Amino acid sequence: MPIFTKNAVMFKIFKQFDEYFYMLRKTFTRPQKMKIFFRRFFHEVEAIGLDSLAIVAILSVFMGAVILIQSAYNFSNPLIPDYAEGVATRDSMLLEFSPTIISLILVGKVGSSIASELGTMRVTEQIDALKIMGVDPMNYLILPKIVAGVFIIPFLILISMFLGIYGGYLAALFTGAISTGRYIIGIQYDFIPYYVFYALAKSSVFAFILTSVSSFHGYNTQGGALEVGKSSTKAVVYSTITIIFFNLVLTKLLLN
Repeated sequence: MPIFTKNAVMFKIFKQFDEYFYMLRKTFTRPQKMKIFFRRFFHEVEAIGLDSLAIVAILSVFMGAVILIQSAYNFSNPLIPDYAEGVATRDSMLLEFSPTIISLILVGKVGSSIASELGTMRVTEQIDALKIMGVDPMNYLILPKIVAGVFIIPFLILISMFLGIYGGYLAALFTGAISTGRYIIGIQYDFIPYYVFYALAKSSVFAFILTSVSSFHGYNTQGGALEVGKSSTKAVVYSTITIIFFNLVLTKLLLN
């Protein structure tokens, strides 16, 4: 690759970072009217959290069931106690599936929705109209989304953890892969409460990444309707990559 091409790529990357952090600095200022902020905050809580509850519940129940059945298949060694299948289901849900996989699912649902909403407002000049009316569009549009996401997504993760473990119980009940009594012993065996904190800490960081990166790409949409779709795709791709990277970093820091 020619040197000037590499320099152009690096310049574009640093320019994107600069614009992203500038957006955050402009976003995290005191709202002009707290009443309007809270009204938008609760609207975003419903859009980000409550509207995502169904898909989170369905995925969690079935994944918990699948993890138990796979554990029962792999832990067929008589030297391994059967309640270990319950331990594996519990720890898999707490450590990785609920905080990470559910966050990635929400990137596709919530992140694309945020980017499309802001992108549409940009190309239809609604954001410019807010500026003309003296309203800071970053603070007005983006701050409630980020705060609502960081607030509500950890609750979705808690629900996911519970439903995933319950899904494992249903699998034990209806498939006979393990007795329900031994499964309950397994999910209680050597429980480490720190794992719950670990999951919630990761989900809070992922929620911030999801909402802020999606808002950035949606807000900076340029062009017409075609670019709105491109911005939505970029939001999902970049949010996913960033979450995967920080998943590695946080796992190393929090479980070291």
